[in-house]
Amino acid sequence: MKKLTIIFVSIFSFSLFGVKQALAVCPVCTIAVTVGVGLSRYLGIDDSISGLWIGGLTVSMITWTISWYEKKNINFKGRDILTVMGYYLLIVVPLFFIGMIGNHSNTIYAYGADKLLIGIIVGSFGFWAGAEWYFYLKAQNDGRAYFPFQKVAMPISPLIILSIIFYFLTK
Repeated sequence: MKKLTIIFVSIFSFSLFGVKQALAVCPVCTIAVTVGVGLSRYLGIDDSISGLWIGGLTVSMITWTISWYEKKNINFKGRDILTVMGYYLLIVVPLFFIGMIGNHSNTIYAYGADKLLIGIIVGSFGFWAGAEWYFYLKAQNDGRAYFPFQKVAMPISPLIILSIIFYFLTK
């Protein structure tokens, strides 16, 4: 499993070199999230923390896809919701079938909720909130960032903070 994760991170990271422009969430954010997923799995970190980064990666890919649709002027009924549902199905269903989600030994005992799934949900909302906060602050500052690499720091910061919180909660 560790080798598969490293291969996935490597292939995905190298595929981003061909990206010319990021319209929603920058490529550095996506690479950072991808590295976070690979590193946490490799180091044996709790699945709830890995889920945070998987959720962030999923939101990043969704925003890239929707931005690509807009750039190519691709419109169809339910485009955004189908994109969101499609990405989550592409991620959650395989994890379920390989036993990473739905495994009774990988639950939060008090609630019976799957650690990886909870992490994906919380991480998705955290990454999304950080990105939205960036765009809000940028709009308040005449379309300019307040500091260098703010576009990277804002979506990644909630994932880092949540990872620390989840670490102490699962310790």
